[in-house]
Amino acid sequence: MTNNDFTGANSDSDRRDSNRKKLIVDVRFEGGDGTGIANTRDIGIGGLYMTTTADLDIGTPIVMSISVGGVPMKLNGVVVYSDPGHGVGVRFKDVPSDDLDFMRGELELA
Repeated sequence: MTNNDFTGANSDSDRRDSNRKKLIVDVRFEGGDGTGIANTRDIGIGGLYMTTTADLDIGTPIVMSISVGGVPMKLNGVVVYSDPGHGVGVRFKDVPSDDLDFMRGELELA
């Protein structure tokens, strides 16, 4: 199955370890061969989807700076889904427990 072939693919809820909430916030990111600014489409305690035209392949480590509820966070992740020209799904890695607890409360995703 290619990155864009959804035939037989699991639903979003089956592929994710956590629920996501529709939320648009700015993301400054560094990954692959560059840096950029994107917007989230949805976010959860396990990851986010961000809209970007940057070429980020699956498996690319990424560092993101975001602000949720006015609280700035620097989060590490890895690209787990790529829709070239549209955006990427990112799974968070090694999120500090304070940030996880805050996101649970802020996003009401407990």
